[in-house]
Amino acid sequence: MRISRNWVVALVLIGCTVGAWALDAPPSPHRVRTTERHLSVSHSSAAHRAATARPAQPAARSTSARNAATHSSAKAAPSSQARLTARGTARANARRAALHPRHHHSYERFTASSFAKGDIFADDITAGEDPVVRAAAINAMGDMNGTAVVIDPANGRILAMVNQKLALSPGAEPCSTIKLTVAMAALSEGLVTRDTPVQLAGFHMNMTQALAKSNNLYFEELGRELGFERVRHYANQFGLGELAGYHIDGEQLGVYPDQALPAAEGGVGRMCSFGQGVSLTPLQLGAFVAAIANGGTLYYLQHPTTPEEAAQFEAKVKRTLDIARYVPDIEDGMAGAVEYGTARRLRANFNELPVFGKTGTCSDKGTRFGWFVSYSDAPQGSLVTVFFLEGGRPTFGPRAAELTGEFYKNLWASNWFAAKGGQDAAAIPATPAEQAQP
Repeated sequence: MRISRNWVVALVLIGCTVGAWALDAPPSPHRVRTTERHLSVSHSSAAHRAATARPAQPAARSTSARNAATHSSAKAAPSSQARLTARGTARANARRAALHPRHHHSYERFTASSFAKGDIFADDITAGEDPVVRAAAINAMGDMNGTAVVIDPANGRILAMVNQKLALSPGAEPCSTIKLTVAMAALSEGLVTRDTPVQLAGFHMNMTQALAKSNNLYFEELGRELGFERVRHYANQFGLGELAGYHIDGEQLGVYPDQALPAAEGGVGRMCSFGQGVSLTPLQLGAFVAAIANGGTLYYLQHPTTPEEAAQFEAKVKRTLDIARYVPDIEDGMAGAVEYGTARRLRANFNELPVFGKTGTCSDKGTRFGWFVSYSDAPQGSLVTVFFLEGGRPTFGPRAAELTGEFYKNLWASNWFAAKGGQDAAAIPATPAEQAQP
């Protein structure tokens, strides 16, 4: 009996030892590879987890990945690409750990309402607007608290501006819509192409993916590489920090700061991912995206207030931007946002025409903002739309994209595109052969 008890004790001791060894053992190579494969297709939340977890050994890059990186880096300036690769992972890990301490959770409390109180469109001046476009925007907005601005990018005319009090306000933090200006600045400077893989915290990403998924780490990295002075230069060229309209009564000026955010608040990287420190108006954002849609002409926006002003409308050019060659690079990411990214809710309501867009979601002092800016591609001409929502938890960028899809559905159902095509055809003088026909 004593021998049996000794064997039991021995077996227990051996079991405890083996268990302790198993708990302290490093993860298997298979487990590491699985984690990294997950990181390579994730966005900022996964990157944050990677930055705050114990570092894993990086997996070897495949031959196809090396070839893709080599091909892409050849397009960009070699020195810039080398800096992006060398600084990427370590700096991102340190930054994310500093900004987001481990095991810290915060839950924001929103005090604003996402739903309109009363008729928020009652004081709008509408006599010079397109009534069909206006009705489509109001019906799409429903009971949400916000504004919608619809622009003809071919000439800068505002076809409809619903809830004009909000549209002409001093603006709000642009959230992730600021990424469009940063992307265009980085392309213009030759820092990256749409295909250049930028190394981040445990994964890499190119511009098309970053725009479609609205990846913050990617644009923080671009912002730091550009530096504040270059970022501000391009932002000012694109119309940020100045009035977008031409003698639009009541329009107020947004804010673009003269210096970067303090490093403790995220610096220029935070400005380039969320637009923190920037106040952008729907008109400023709409004017810039109209320039993307038309290939580089930044028009003064004009809002006719009478039928006579609408009939006598003349476009006014503010400046010409040298961006036409980079529009396809931006457009790829904006198309991806609608097809499979943050704006895919739009496709739940509308599929008849291509739409290119960018969402934005952020908050300030208990109010949440939801942005979606887009332009369509139709044979009859493009439209630029800016939907901007204010409120609480139901307010966010994908919701603004969903409302934009509803707007396009309403416009399509009213045969607006077909009617516009007929009007354009009627305005073209008949050829002598056509005139000779009975």
